[in-house]
Amino acid sequence: EGQMVDVALYESVFNLMESTLPEFDRAGLVRERTGGALPGIVPSNTYTCGDGQAIVVAGNGDAIFKRLMLAGDPDLVHNDGRVARANEIDAAIGQWCSERGITEALAALGAADVPVSKIYSVADMVADPQFQARGMFERQPLADGSSLAVPAVCPKLSATPGATRWLGPALGEHTDSVLRGLGLDAAAIDALRRDGAI
Repeated sequence: EGQMVDVALYESVFNLMESTLPEFDRAGLVRERTGGALPGIVPSNTYTCGDGQAIVVAGNGDAIFKRLMLAGDPDLVHNDGRVARANEIDAAIGQWCSERGITEALAALGAADVPVSKIYSVADMVADPQFQARGMFERQPLADGSSLAVPAVCPKLSATPGATRWLGPALGEHTDSVLRGLGLDAAAIDALRRDGAI
């Protein structure tokens, strides 16, 4: 005997928004778009490596920042000082990342025990053993005999795991029936085709 799982996609994203709601509730602050940065927490951003791949670096704890930057500047010891110089710090990390490939950057930051992660492309996802083991992809047959990879149903339910049953109609498959429903007869539909309207 199972239970109902009731979740909306926006609810999952809402729960990732950290302190956005408390900031609004307590201080009336409305966060605006900031790209990969985490406002007020420095450094925590997305940086592009020399090979064009992107990483997220979260060096925002005081001890982590010390391992990341080896900065002797007393103004940067605590987050409030770093926030005032966020652009300068981001530029320095961005420059460092741009001078090395992602493998080297990940290894160096990992060795320094700085939280870092590669930003996955879809190619990375498809190649990832964890995505594969979790069955995150389905192959669906197409009319020409080939197949197409599509996202698997999520969340996974033990009793009724779900799957894609139908990819939908072919382009134009229902055109004639829709036009007939609008009162057009076969001759009118043929005329529209000859004129290139459908």
